[in-house]
Order: sequence, then C-alpha cells, then structure tokens
Amino acid sequence: MVHLAPPSLPTARLHAPAAPPLPGTLPLALLPPPTLASLLLAAVDSSPSLRHLRHLHALLIRLPLPPRSLPFILSRLLRRLAALPPPHAPLPYALSVFAALSPPDPFLAAALLRFALLTQPPLSPFHLFSRILRTARGGELPFLPFAFSPLAKSAAAARSLPAAQAAHAVSFLVGGFDKHRFVENSLIGAYIACGDVGAARKVFDEMVVKDVICWTSIVVAYSRSRDMGSAEEVFGQCPVKDMVAWTAMVTGYAQNAMPMKALEVFDRMTALGIGIDEVSLTGAISACAQLGAVKRAAWVQEIAEMNGFGMNVVVGSGLVDMYAKCGLIDEACKVFDGMQEKNVYTYSSMVVGLASHGRAREAIALFKDMVRRADVAPNHVTFIGVLTACSHAGMVTDGRYYFAQMKDKYGILPSADHYTCMVDLLGRAGLVDEALDLVRSMTVEPHGGVWGALLGACRIHGKTEVAKVAAEHLFKLEPEGIGNYVLLSNTLAAAGKWDEVSKVRKVMRSRRLKKVPAVSWFEGRDGLVHQFFAGDNSHPRTREIKKALLELVAKLKHAGYVPILSSIVYDVSNEEKERLLMGHSEKLALLFGLLTLGSRCTIRIVKNLRICDDCHLFIRLVSRFEPVEIIVRDNMRFHHFKDGECSCGGFW
Repeated sequence: MVHLAPPSLPTARLHAPAAPPLPGTLPLALLPPPTLASLLLAAVDSSPSLRHLRHLHALLIRLPLPPRSLPFILSRLLRRLAALPPPHAPLPYALSVFAALSPPDPFLAAALLRFALLTQPPLSPFHLFSRILRTARGGELPFLPFAFSPLAKSAAAARSLPAAQAAHAVSFLVGGFDKHRFVENSLIGAYIACGDVGAARKVFDEMVVKDVICWTSIVVAYSRSRDMGSAEEVFGQCPVKDMVAWTAMVTGYAQNAMPMKALEVFDRMTALGIGIDEVSLTGAISACAQLGAVKRAAWVQEIAEMNGFGMNVVVGSGLVDMYAKCGLIDEACKVFDGMQEKNVYTYSSMVVGLASHGRAREAIALFKDMVRRADVAPNHVTFIGVLTACSHAGMVTDGRYYFAQMKDKYGILPSADHYTCMVDLLGRAGLVDEALDLVRSMTVEPHGGVWGALLGACRIHGKTEVAKVAAEHLFKLEPEGIGNYVLLSNTLAAAGKWDEVSKVRKVMRSRRLKKVPAVSWFEGRDGLVHQFFAGDNSHPRTREIKKALLELVAKLKHAGYVPILSSIVYDVSNEEKERLLMGHSEKLALLFGLLTLGSRCTIRIVKNLRICDDCHLFIRLVSRFEPVEIIVRDNMRFHHFKDGECSCGGFW
C-alpha cells in the first residue's frame, strides 16, 4: 500500500492528519507530472479508509497535475469511495468532489452516478442526474456513454419499468447513446429485470453490433418468462456461444420443468469442451433430480469431481438434493457425510430428503444435530423439512412442537409454506376441522398451497363441505389451476355427488381448462429415460408391455387383488374403470422395468402426479410376489415397496 504525506513545501502544508511519509522519495511537487499522477492514482486505488482518501483529495487539489489527470484521478477516488466497506462516505462529500471542478467534468459525472448506484437508495442516480444537468447549465457537459449505465442499473435494482423507460429516453435525448452497445446492454438488463421482455427484445433487434452479452441476456429473459421456444431460437442464432450462454440454456430448461432437454444441452456443452461452473452444474443436477435419473446423476457427479467441484459446498448440497430426489437416499447420506464443509443449505437438503423418503425420525435427529452446532442455524427451509417429516409420518404432536419452536426459539416467523405443512399434517391425520381453524387464524395471507393442502385432506377423508370452502378460495387465487377443479371433482365423485361433479366439469369446459396428463419416467439399464403417459400406445414395446400386464394382473387377482375402482372418478361402468386403471402410467413403467431389468433388481419410477390408491396397492402386491424393490416418486413423496410393504405405511 502506498502512503502519501504532505510535501515539505510551505504551500502544501495542510491541517489534515499526516500519513506516514514515503521513504527515499523526492518531495511530491518536484516529481515529473506523469510520475506524480501515476503515484497518486496507485495511492487512491489502494487507499484503506475514508480518512486517507480525504487526505489524498487535499493533495490532489494542491499539487501541479496535468489538466487531464485531475478529473480522471478524482473519478477513481469516487470509485474507491464506493468500494469502501460500510458505512460509506456521505453523499455530500462525493458531491463536493464533483463540484470542485469547473466546468463540470464528464468523467466525474459518470463516477458520481456510479457512486450513487452502489451506496445510495434505489433510483438515487436519477435525482443526481437531474442535479448534474442543472449544474451543467444545459449543454456544457458532454456525457460519456457509461454515465447512463447507473441509470439503467438503478431502474433494474428497483424493478421500476417507468425508470427503465426514463433511462432509455435520456440515453437518447441527452446523450445520443441509445445505439451505443454498452448502453444498449444496460437497457436490455433493465427491461429484463422489470419483466418487459418485449422491450428488451426490441432494443436487441435494433442493435447494430451484438455481443455475446446481449445474446445471452435475451436467452435468459425468455427462460425466465417460461418461453423456452424463443430462448432456443435466439440461442441457435447466436454466432458465438460462451459458457454463460450454454449455462443459460441448461438452467432455463431445468427451471422450466424440461429436464431431458437440460441434460441434452449439458451433454453437448461438455462434449464441445465448453467450461462448466457451479451454475451449469446446478442446472444439470436439478434436471437429474427432476427425472430421478440415477445413471445420469452419477455421470454429473463424476463431471463435478473431475472439474474440482466435488467437495464444493454449493455443488455438494445440490448433489445431496439430487440423490435424495433420485431415490438414492443412502447415496445422498454418503455425499453429505463426505462433505468437509456444510452450511444451512446442506443440512436443509438432507433433512428434506430424509423427510420425503419417510425417514422422519432420522430427519428430526439430523435437525437436532444441526442446531447443536454453533456455526449453523436453521432457516425457514430447514423447518419445512422438519414439518414435512412430521406430516409424512403422522407425527402431530411433534409437528405442533416444532411449529411453535420455530418462532419462539429461533425467531423465524411462519410463512404460508410452513402453514401449508401444518395444514397437511393435521389434514392427513384426519383433523380437517382443526386444519381449517388454523388457516383462518393465519398471521399471513394463505396462498394456493395452503388451501390445496386442505383440499387434498378433504379428498382423503371425504369432507365435501370443507372441500368446497377450500376450492372456492383456490378458484379465486388460481383460476387457471385445473388441478384444483379435478381434486374437488374427485372428492365429490368419491361421495357419489354426481350432479355437483357435473357442475364442476362444466366450469372446466367453459374455461377451456385441460387436465395435466399423467406421465411416468423410467430410466433403463443404459441410462436412457423412457416416458409413459396414461393410456399410452406410443412406446415401441407397447404390445409386449400390455400382454405382460394382463398376465400379472391375472396372477395378482388369483392371489386376492381387487382393483380399487374408486380411483377412477368418471361415472362409467366398472369394466371401463378397470380398463382405465390398466392404462395408468406407473403400471406401464413398472411392467417395462420388469421386462427389461428382470428379477432381483431395483426399479425406479418418477411420476408427475400423486400415485392413485389402486396403483399403490398394485405395486405393493407386485413387490410381494416378485423379487424386486420398487421405488416410486410421485409429486408428494417417495414410496419404497419391498416384500409387500411400503415405506409410507399407507400414509400419503
């Protein structure tokens, strides 16, 4: 670090506190101006404190510097001011640095706006910009292009579309820089942050020269708006694709529930030798977790370890989550135990993973171990895992205890998601009225998850009147959520209230709502993921699958299997209900697994919806008569079937 003291010349003696002198140097005023400027610039960049910067400022305005050097060094002084740890220098001091030069300097103007962006409340750069314009008396200040970037970034930080539009306007009207690439990229970022993808695309389309930054920004914008078709189109047209652009596609597909596409892109990315980072790895890990693809999961972990991310706490936490969601909870525990550094996200992933596999006691034991550690405190996600564990195991007393502890001991106010867990816990245990009372007493506004948990409990326990109350709220909160209509319809159908079922379905038709198709995924021995829809005939081995299914059903019926026809909520004949049950996607995936993997193996199936009662019974019986272990992940939890039993204990 370079420390500068006032020179020994009388004209430079100041009342500012003295800094240690530079040993072996000439008096500063006697140094050649270029050398002096370089020395001062280095001192500014390495200045450790506001006090030292003020001292340097005093020297700067007294020493004989080249005319063009002083504004540049002062702009770096403002940059260093903004970089100092809080509390930052007061704004009046920064303004005094800018106002000391007459006429106003464009370098200092840009630096002042950047200082405001980094240290002041949102949109402060706009107020300063107006002040600078007044100071410049209209036309004396030729703004530099990068003076407009703080305006756009300020609008982005505030998520203010009017501010983004104002930044766009002044970049054109005041600076004439609306076609400057640096400004255009900042404007694209501002519009994306404010949710106006159309405006961002318009700026992009009008750019004369496009760099990889703007191409990638548009890809990210479309990904966030769930328009992966447009993201793919822009990505395909991008002339130069760097790691960030490839990563944007991987994470975009993963975040938009298109895991197979995410892994395809990640595969191409690694095959082309594109570098990977934590973000791209996290996207691939998320995709594997969604698919439950075991071989893919091992492949991604191998890539992570080859690139030095194996024990990284971020990637490691993602691997714990991935293996848990792939049904390999023991492998998740192995990764967890092997991590030298663990944070709250690592613990939370492990607690949630154990909970989803029905290992409630282990989840709570891990939580207790976590809170005993002085360096790791639970957060709201940790408690979601704990409450989920209680819910999946029917541990009502424990759930009530931890729900109270969350606020009373750890100071975490329950969110709507925590209330969702409690409503689910009480509802599944048959305490539907108590669950409704809890919803009505909530200290936060209940969202769709809360009412959805209550509606799901009503379906389990046949509480049609409470179901109508829950559904009424859901229809207001999520008018396009077809699952809510289906759940109410199923609850009413189970109670034999077909007239009311018809009314609900009439509303669904009038709103042109379409049911989300049931789909199950099965990963073959070669790592290829097979997809099965309900009633699907598109798989190349469909005929063989259905023939084997008929034979297996006959075998199970001989052993006492009776299809649960109430799992079909349509008012059709029993023969038709049984035919529909035969076409459920998880049954098709299971039979394909039996055909391709054989006996004494583990069959893993992932389903996008809740497993129905009949399929749960069917698979449980298959595990009794076939020497296999079957793991099914539905949208609620994991079911481990072995020797005719399920890990959920019939509680799901």
